[in-house]
Amino acid sequence: MPPAQRHPTMADVAERAGVSVSTVSRTLRGLSTVSDEARERVEAAARELSFVISRQASSLVTGKTGTVAVLAPTLGSWFVGQVLRGLSEVLRDAGLDLVVYSVADLAERAAFFDRLPARRNADALLVVSFDLTEAEFARLDGLGVPVVYVSQHAPGRASVYVEDVAAARSGTRYLCGLGHRRIAFVRASPGTGFTCSSRTRLFGYREALAEAQLPYDEDLVVATSRGRRHTAEAVGRLLCLADPPTAVFAETDEIAMEVLWVLRSSGIDIPGRISVLGFDDHDHAEWLDLTTIAQPAVEVGRAAGTLAHTLIDDPATDPARHVVLPTYLIPRGTTAPVPGPGPSDSAPSGEPDAGEA
Repeated sequence: MPPAQRHPTMADVAERAGVSVSTVSRTLRGLSTVSDEARERVEAAARELSFVISRQASSLVTGKTGTVAVLAPTLGSWFVGQVLRGLSEVLRDAGLDLVVYSVADLAERAAFFDRLPARRNADALLVVSFDLTEAEFARLDGLGVPVVYVSQHAPGRASVYVEDVAAARSGTRYLCGLGHRRIAFVRASPGTGFTCSSRTRLFGYREALAEAQLPYDEDLVVATSRGRRHTAEAVGRLLCLADPPTAVFAETDEIAMEVLWVLRSSGIDIPGRISVLGFDDHDHAEWLDLTTIAQPAVEVGRAAGTLAHTLIDDPATDPARHVVLPTYLIPRGTTAPVPGPGPSDSAPSGEPDAGEA
């Protein structure tokens, strides 16, 4: 029986290409710190030897796994899905794999921060829309690999985000400009993992009210968990107020869509009686004619992936670099000027209006 054929190694490729083993590893993982001339020699040698890179072998030589990890509170969010879409595009082009840790409850959360699996399994960790405690921030600071915070401003740490405060302020200003003075704010309930954005958007809402010299009314701020029933309960509390709102600013488009469903199911005219404003520009927002504050969710993912790749590839990169992306208002059919007084409020019965002869 003939002896088993030995599979080529990175050392074989390096010898044929006339470069170091580490240069072979960087080339085959798509890193940018390799000259074009060396890359061509390595790729040619790999083809000639029918060499396929092994992640395990590469890790032993370079200390890198070729993987980027993501920590997210849920995979059921449209925003998280769009971020992952943009991120995966960048990582695929860079030859990096993606592993996702979805921490949905307190037990899973405690286990993740106790074990920190990303320390062993990834070259960088992206924390997407995850509301962390100071102790959890400290654990990640000692992770030993680059950490990028996505959709939140983390002072002194690498971050990719939009200016939630300014965006919410501009949305509330828009509603004030339409004449609304009773503007409700519907936010995500604590425990959803998104309360970091919730706090900042609520702050922008309050700033705009103060700017317009409108009082902040705690009764106009309600929270909802995912699901129409919870949103129906939140909207019900608003409609039962002695002075109900004429506009609702929902923290996300997903919440806004549920608000629309509740109001329309109740026979309430939108925007004739109540205007509704969302935040995101969800794929379905245009179909529902929903006015929204748009944020470039896919581009957030791309920017986060690019920053993570840069931090992995070039340790000299500023580990506290921030990338801030724009937001903009898209007015559609769910918002309109505040309803004016009805015919019965314009003049007493039987008396002519001021414009009549």
